[in-house]
Amino acid sequence: MPTFPDLRVTERSKVKRVPKRAAYDRATVDAILDAGLMCHVGYVIDGAPYVTATCYWRHGDRVYWHGSAASRMLRTVTGGVPVCFTVSHLDGLVMARSGFHHSVNYRGVTLFGEAVKIEDPAEKLATLKDFTDRLTPGRWEELRETTDQELKGTTICALTIDEGSAKVRSGGPIDDEPDYDLNVWAGIVPITTVVGEPVADDRLKPGTPEPDYLRRISIGAPPRG
Repeated sequence: MPTFPDLRVTERSKVKRVPKRAAYDRATVDAILDAGLMCHVGYVIDGAPYVTATCYWRHGDRVYWHGSAASRMLRTVTGGVPVCFTVSHLDGLVMARSGFHHSVNYRGVTLFGEAVKIEDPAEKLATLKDFTDRLTPGRWEELRETTDQELKGTTICALTIDEGSAKVRSGGPIDDEPDYDLNVWAGIVPITTVVGEPVADDRLKPGTPEPDYLRRISIGAPPRG
């Protein structure tokens, strides 16, 4: 398995608020990225800031996202424009004995850089297969082949995992010492993403079996084996 360098720490990527919660090692960063499905991509068009939510996936030292070739966001971020890429997981509500010390437990990654457009058709197909098989291993081989027109109409962006940071909070509330004597409930309310029961399409061909991998989808935590 290849190893990748830790994140490059710069003035804009260094965590300054509660730096003890920061992490720059690839093991932490990759675990947070691999647990997610939705990201937010920030960029600037004509001097105005925009943020777009989209699905993403990681392969090696890059994160990818895709969409219609007509997308303004995709046309913008593949034109040499700096982007800010973020992923966040909300793990729990932290209930303290004062409103000031209430908090949340979370895991997050922020990356900076310039996205590039994947041009080679074979590489585009390979990255789309990675995306499909990431949550549902083996599904790509079950699907009909992607047409040339579909591939041409799809833009795939890649961002190298280079500059950025992770930040993680875990554990219970941190109250002022005198407040521990108060008769106020304090603790953690865990929050998890739950994948529901598969719902078959109304036009599913009779007798089509439900794939086993649908029962193993996991979002918000490392995928189950």
